[in-house]
Amino acid sequence: MPLLPRALHLARGALALTSLCTCLVIAGCAEPGPAPGAEQRTESRAARAGSSHSGTKEDGTREGGSKEGPATESKSAEGGRLEGAPGRRGSANEAARGLAGQPVEAALVREIPGLGPLTRSRVPVASRQALVVSGEGRNSPKSGVVLYERDADTGWEPVTNRWPAHNALRGWTHNHQADDLRSPIGVFTLGDAGGRLPDPGARLPYDESEYFESPGTGFLGESLEGSFDYVVAIDYNRASGTTPLDQTRPLGATKGGGVWIHVDHEGPTQACVSLSRTRMVDLLRKLDPAKRPVIVMGDALALRD
Repeated sequence: MPLLPRALHLARGALALTSLCTCLVIAGCAEPGPAPGAEQRTESRAARAGSSHSGTKEDGTREGGSKEGPATESKSAEGGRLEGAPGRRGSANEAARGLAGQPVEAALVREIPGLGPLTRSRVPVASRQALVVSGEGRNSPKSGVVLYERDADTGWEPVTNRWPAHNALRGWTHNHQADDLRSPIGVFTLGDAGGRLPDPGARLPYDESEYFESPGTGFLGESLEGSFDYVVAIDYNRASGTTPLDQTRPLGATKGGGVWIHVDHEGPTQACVSLSRTRMVDLLRKLDPAKRPVIVMGDALALRD
């Protein structure tokens, strides 16, 4: 073939090949291969997507600059464990402190069982001891007593078993009056103690006096002797910071007074709460003024308010 025609033939072939490659790229058939290291970056993004932080900075802003809400936290079916973002289960330590060092969810803070929102709201925030007296019925003289203490992180925990107790003969009332033979329902502070016998190791101020007398018999004919050997004053219609024997009645005499926790005499009381002698000693040794103790008292139904 002559030289000039052959050169023209080769030029036409190269032009055709160039046009074909251009069409293939435009049509998307010739996908470029991954750049060096691209597979590693893809795996790193997948790993970050499975983490609990989900690519979110500490201030809640995503790395791309958009906001997103906090990861959902909930108790697991077993209880006590937190679940964060998908693919990650919180540890026991995280359940105690909250994910990423955040405060524990309110649902994980233990409340005193059997108390409704209104009753809980009446327990002072500063109180870290609560003696809960739960009556068996509005008109029943029988009840149970449990002492609770509050931890700043985990909430209320029982520190005693349930102790059997007596309350007033006719049960409970929201509007206690003198001689109605019902115990007052409510939340009251506990700050003073005393008794006819020497101090058994009480932490509250203790007044030993022979005037803690309890002559006569109870409603079932039982002897009242020794009922006031140990007492803790309930701050219902009294001047706190004084001996339980103080007769001051800030609300007036008709609202009653002298409502104590004292030694049980195996029968109903006039308005007080009574525990066995052994339990009274236990209680006196446990109630700590530094923990600002209160008594939460009433029938079980009333306490659920």
